[in-house]
Amino acid sequence: MVDAHLVDGKTTFSSFSHLLDARLLRALADMGFARPTLVQSKAIPLALESRDILARARTGSGKTAAYCVPVVQKVLTAKSSLDSEDSARQTTRALILVPTRELSEQVSSYLKGLCKYCEDIVAVANAAGSTSPHLQRTLLSDRPDIVIATPARALALLQSKALVVSHLESLVIDEADLVLSYGHDDDIRQIFSGAYLPKVYQSFLMSATMTEDVELLKGLTLRNPAILKLEDGEDEAAHLSQYAVKCSEVDKFLLTYVILKLKLIRGKTILFVNDVDRSYRLKLFLEQFSIKSCVLNSELPLNSRYHTVQEFNKGVYDYIIATDESGLQENDEEEEADEDEDEDGGEEEVEKFTSTQRDEPSSSQTKAQPESQSSEPLKPSAKRKREQANSKSSSSTSQPSKRSRTLKSKTKRSDREYGVTRGVDFIDVACVLNFDLPSSSRSYTHRVGRTARAGRTGMALSFVVPRAEWGKNKIVGCLPSAQHDERVFSRIEKEQGARGSKMMEYNFDMKQVEAFRYRMEDALRSVTRSAIKEARIKELKEEVLNSDKLKAHFEDNPLDLEYLRHDKPLHPTRIQSHMKHVPKYLLPRTAPIPSAATGGAGIVEGTGTGGAEGTEGDKPVGFVPFKKTNHPHSQGGRGRGRGGPGKNGRGGRGGRGTMGGKKKSDPLKKFGR
Repeated sequence: MVDAHLVDGKTTFSSFSHLLDARLLRALADMGFARPTLVQSKAIPLALESRDILARARTGSGKTAAYCVPVVQKVLTAKSSLDSEDSARQTTRALILVPTRELSEQVSSYLKGLCKYCEDIVAVANAAGSTSPHLQRTLLSDRPDIVIATPARALALLQSKALVVSHLESLVIDEADLVLSYGHDDDIRQIFSGAYLPKVYQSFLMSATMTEDVELLKGLTLRNPAILKLEDGEDEAAHLSQYAVKCSEVDKFLLTYVILKLKLIRGKTILFVNDVDRSYRLKLFLEQFSIKSCVLNSELPLNSRYHTVQEFNKGVYDYIIATDESGLQENDEEEEADEDEDEDGGEEEVEKFTSTQRDEPSSSQTKAQPESQSSEPLKPSAKRKREQANSKSSSSTSQPSKRSRTLKSKTKRSDREYGVTRGVDFIDVACVLNFDLPSSSRSYTHRVGRTARAGRTGMALSFVVPRAEWGKNKIVGCLPSAQHDERVFSRIEKEQGARGSKMMEYNFDMKQVEAFRYRMEDALRSVTRSAIKEARIKELKEEVLNSDKLKAHFEDNPLDLEYLRHDKPLHPTRIQSHMKHVPKYLLPRTAPIPSAATGGAGIVEGTGTGGAEGTEGDKPVGFVPFKKTNHPHSQGGRGRGRGGPGKNGRGGRGGRGTMGGKKKSDPLKKFGR
């Protein structure tokens, strides 16, 4: 759902009836789109005039439909003018490049809905999905009209000639400001080298921000483009409240437990961590207190990750623990020199990333001089890195070092196509909790952009570890990225201040929070490294099985999804039942207490001791029975055990009162009269 002020109130999709096919208009109506957004009303007519489009609009403004609608319309127009027996009728006419596999699933789902009434004419293939390479080649051999892929996957298919784009009419790069930062720079350059693409085609460049990467792609892909800049009518900072807490690594778990268990934050929440192990440690920790959550990381199969996001959007569960591994690669420019020396395993990735920002494409001859200038400073650093790598390999056995490097490079390559901080459509997120602070201010902006969308208010809470507190706890306190939290946080404050948003301190009474510490420590002790390892293996096995079932079984049974809950307890650790409930003596006086009358859904503000029974002034009500004993028509009561009639019509234990009530007759004796 888009914000009301981003919708064009003067235009409807029916006003495009002279431009769009009736089947597309009908599908848009079924999807609930009556009016286009501002970027859609501007981009669709220009795109259908075969103009190149550069659109800059913030997340949630409808950029996906702005290029999907004209792309499908162009395919329908091209096919309508060709005979069904013509060999040129069935060919790939559109290629959509996205930075992550999650976004490719999202775009594929939208296109299938858009082609609901013309699916027999327009074929859509998602080449970035989790299908096997053999099956992908089989699907692409039918020459689908629209292909969605990440740049790395598209290049591999182009090189193997499984994907042929000699008749390409439309090329789309979605989330252009992220494509290069996700490590796709070499792939993009090879795709646009001139060996695969035709000379004439229409290009779409969609981005939320205008960065140097977007300017580089603009020079590569666009020719005399129509530039659309959607300026926000109101300040986004007014909807987002940003808070920060400076605390130790152990206190992160304490505050998270208190905040979630006492419902201090209501609504759906995304908890960002910087490592896969951290995500499972946090999940197992919350399970100790019966707080359900689901994990989202790059180890899980793509279908499971996509299904997790869909169920979260439907409100099946409220907490997602997302691993933001891309944030570790997005370092600020001031950090790049330090990161090159500190990181040991990412030499190749860092070298590629720095060369992306400075090298110009070899195909553009007009920028040959900047290319030569930028390549010279890279030579000493590359040489120095090679010398360091050689010295490391000479000190140890050469065979294992080569093997470890290949494993690391494979891991990097698979991780870079996973991302949840941008592009993925999270709906109605009330809070973003940065359990681990990202390593760059840019990544922080992407994270908090998951909330306060579509005109709604949102909250962002970040935990910052002071340098003096880092490393004190050897089990949970040695996260490498947390060592530079204070430096990164100062940059975040500066950048957010420039945007008119202020980082506020999250105030709480630490004395009242300290009462929960012994329970937190008890739960944290039970989450051992072996328990985390078991949880990762168990989760991975279950999700792989679920992914296979998703692909096959649920195509025929879409409603049979009960056992695919992604927030099931992993239970490799000892669960203590008493930890589920918070004792009354621990509750602070100002905390909201679940009301028994509303089934735990409502809250009662306690003015006295904060007890769970509720108060009437200062006098407690006491026990309230299910049936009224003083009712004039029900003087006889039912006892709980054995015994005869008691006083005032109340039976003894098990007895039935007879003094005030009429004895019931046996209905079987009257049967048949």
